[in-house]
Amino acid sequence: MGVNAAGKLRVTENSGICETTPGVYQASGYGDITSSKSIWFWYFEARKNPASAPLALWFNGGPGSSSMIGLVQEHGPCRINNDSQTVSLNPNSWNNEVNMLYIDQPVGVGFSYGDMEVGTSQEAAADVWTFLQIFLADSRFSFLQPNKLAIWTESYGGHYGPAFAAYFLSQNDKIASGSVSGLHLNLDVLAIGNGLTDPLNQYPGYITYAGSNPYHQLVSNSVISRANSSWTSSNGCKARITSCNNGGSNSVCSSAQSYCNSNILSPLIGNWDIYYVPSQDPDPYPPDISTYLSDVSSEIGAESSWEMTNGNVYNNFASTGDWMRNSRPDLESVINAGVRTLIFNGDADFIVNYVGVEAMVDALNTQFTPTYKQQSWSTFNVKGQAAGQYKNAGTFSYLRVYGAGHEVPAYSYGSLGTGEAALQMFTQIMSNQSLSST
Repeated sequence: MGVNAAGKLRVTENSGICETTPGVYQASGYGDITSSKSIWFWYFEARKNPASAPLALWFNGGPGSSSMIGLVQEHGPCRINNDSQTVSLNPNSWNNEVNMLYIDQPVGVGFSYGDMEVGTSQEAAADVWTFLQIFLADSRFSFLQPNKLAIWTESYGGHYGPAFAAYFLSQNDKIASGSVSGLHLNLDVLAIGNGLTDPLNQYPGYITYAGSNPYHQLVSNSVISRANSSWTSSNGCKARITSCNNGGSNSVCSSAQSYCNSNILSPLIGNWDIYYVPSQDPDPYPPDISTYLSDVSSEIGAESSWEMTNGNVYNNFASTGDWMRNSRPDLESVINAGVRTLIFNGDADFIVNYVGVEAMVDALNTQFTPTYKQQSWSTFNVKGQAAGQYKNAGTFSYLRVYGAGHEVPAYSYGSLGTGEAALQMFTQIMSNQSLSST
C-alpha cells in the first residue's frame, strides 16, 4: 500500500485505461480521509470544455457496492463487452459534456480500503464530504471549486443521495456562519435512479408489480396473496417499518429489513432476474466486470483487490437498520432548497420498481407537490422515439424509462443505442433544464 498522508490525494494521471478519446484527461487514485481510511476515485474530464463544465459525482448503492459498476457497466467513457474482459469506447458516456467523478464509498467498498466503521447514510455523507474537501483542494482539481456540483446515484442511492445532499447543504450553512471551515460545495443537482428512499411507501410496490407490470406476472396468485398477508398482518412488514420510523431502535429497524425482505421482496421475484424481469435468473447482462478491473488495477493505481459488493459494509448497514429508515424528509428538504432534482426508474426492474418509486414521489411534500399532482404524463421522446414518460414541476422531474432494468443507462430500447435515452435525461438535467422530448 502507498504511503497514506491523511488529507491528501494519491493520484495516477492519464493511465490510458477506459477513456481513450485523444486529449481527454483522467486521473484515478485515493483520497486519504484519515491515516487508516482511503477512498478510491476515478475522474474523467469532460470531452468538451472541461474548465467550465459541471462536476457530477456518481455513487452506486448496495450498501457496499462499488461505483465502478456505474462506470464500466453503465455510463462511463468505456463499457464492458460481452466477453467480460474487454471494453469499448462509449459514445453515450456521461463525460461527453460533464466532468465525471466515480467514488467507491464507504471505506472498504470496491478499491477503497481501511477501517470499515460506516453503518449509516449519515456517517457515509460525512466521509464523502471530507473526501471532496481533499479532492477540490488538490491543485489538479481546484479549478472545479466554482463549478456546479451534482450528485447522481442509484439503488441504495435513494438513501445516499438525499443524505449526502442534505449534509452538503448543512455544511455549506456552517461554513457560511463560520462554525465549520471548508470549501463551499456548489450543489446544483440531485438525481436518483431506481432508488430505495421511503420503504413504507415503496414495499407495497413489490406486491403490485409482481402481479402487474409491463412484462409478465412474476409469481402465482397464491405467492402474491401470502406476501400481501405478510404486509398487512399485525406484526407484519408494514407494522415493522412503521415501528422503525417511529423512533425505533437499530434492532427494530434491522429486524424489519430482515422480515420484509424474506417475506415480501425475495419470494415475489420468482424465477426472474431481480434487476431485469424480462429475463430468467440469472441474466448474464450486464456482463461481469471483475476480470477487467482486476486486469487494469495496477495501471490505474489501485492498491486493493476489487470486489463488486463488500459484505462487511452491507452488514454494518443491516445492523443499524439504515435500510428501513425513511430518507424522504432529507429528499424533501433538498428539493425545497432549490436543488434541481430528478427521480428516474427503469420499468423492467423489480428490486426497486417504478410502482413503489412513484408511490414515494406521490407522497413527497414539497413546494412543487401541488403542481406535480396536477401534471399529466408526457411521452419522453429521444430522436422521435418514445423512450419513457415524465412529469416536471418546478425544478423537480420524474422519468419512467421503457425497457430499462435496475441500471438504467445499461439498456437500449427500440432503435435507440445503449444508454441513449439516459444520456438525454442526464444532459438536460445537467444543463439546468426540465426534461423534454427531442
